[in-house]
Amino acid sequence: MSGVLVILEDRGGRISRLSWEAAAAARILGAQRGVTAAVVGAQTEALAAEACGQGFARVVRVEHALLAPYTADGFALALEQLIRAESPDYVVFPHSYQVRDYAPALACRFGQVLISDVVAIGEGPVFTRQLMQGRFNASYRHTASGPCFVSVQAGAFRAEPADLPAAAPESFAPALDAAQIRTRPGEPFRSSAQTVDLAAAQRIVSIGRGIREAANIPLVEELARALDAELAASRPICDSGWLPIERQVGSSGHTVSPRLYVAVGISGAIQHLVGMKGSQCIVAINKDPDAPIFEVADYGIAGDLFEVVPALIAAVKAGKA
Repeated sequence: MSGVLVILEDRGGRISRLSWEAAAAARILGAQRGVTAAVVGAQTEALAAEACGQGFARVVRVEHALLAPYTADGFALALEQLIRAESPDYVVFPHSYQVRDYAPALACRFGQVLISDVVAIGEGPVFTRQLMQGRFNASYRHTASGPCFVSVQAGAFRAEPADLPAAAPESFAPALDAAQIRTRPGEPFRSSAQTVDLAAAQRIVSIGRGIREAANIPLVEELARALDAELAASRPICDSGWLPIERQVGSSGHTVSPRLYVAVGISGAIQHLVGMKGSQCIVAINKDPDAPIFEVADYGIAGDLFEVVPALIAAVKAGKA
C-alpha cells in the first residue's frame, strides 16, 4: 500500500465524530492515493459496517481479544503490525485523549514523531499547528523516509460523507500476547449526565461580554431554544460564573464545528476564534462594526444585541409557524 491510513475510533459502539473529521483530513492527503480506514478492537464488525458506507478505498478490521478493553500497549502493538504490513505514506488519527495516549509511542516505534493537533493541510503537504493558544501558526513538513503520523484537531476539518463506492471489509489479526499488555485499565471516565456535548451540537448560540450581566442571559437562551441550539459562551462569561465551564468555547474550552454558530456580543478574541472558526456558517451580532468576529463571520449584524436578538427570535418563530 502506498497511500493514507486513517484510524477510526470507537465511542460507545459507534465511530466517533472526531474520526470522521480525521477521515476528511485523510482524504485531502489521499486524493490521488486512496484512503484505507482501520477499526481496532475485540469486536469490530459493527464499526467496520459503519465505515464501509463512507467511501473508503478499503476498510480493515484490526481485531484481537486483547484489544478490549483499550490499552496503549495493545493498540500500539497491533497498529505497528498493521502499518508495517501496509506501508502507508501517512497515518492519520483524530486528536482524542486516547490517541494522545498511544500514538506518540507508536510513531517512536518507526523512528518518527507525531505531528499533533493539525488544523490545516496545504500543498506539499504542509501541516499547520497552532501555538500559544492560537496566537501563532507553525508549518511542518515530513522529510523522513518512514510513514508520517498526523493527528487532527477537533473541529478543524468538516466531517462530510464521501460520494464514493462502498468497500468490503478486510481482516487483520495482529499477533499479541497477554504478557505484552503491561497496563491494567480502570473504569472508563463517565462525565456528569448534565454535561452538554458541544462538540456534537449542530447548532450553537454563544454569548460574550456584550450580554452585560447574567440577568440578560435568558434573552439569548430564548433564541437558542427557537433555533433548537445549544447555549455556549466565551471564557469571560464562564469565568464570571454566569454559565458552567462545560459550555465554554475557545482555546481553554471546547473546539466546535456546528452547522450554525451564532455569536452574540462576542468581540472575537483569538482564544475564542480558535474554538469555533471551523463552524460551517457563522452569524455574528455585535454593536462594534470593527469587531474581529466579523472577519470570520459568514453573516454579520452590526447592532445592539438587545434589539437584534428579539427580532431574530420573532423571525425564527414566525418561520416555524
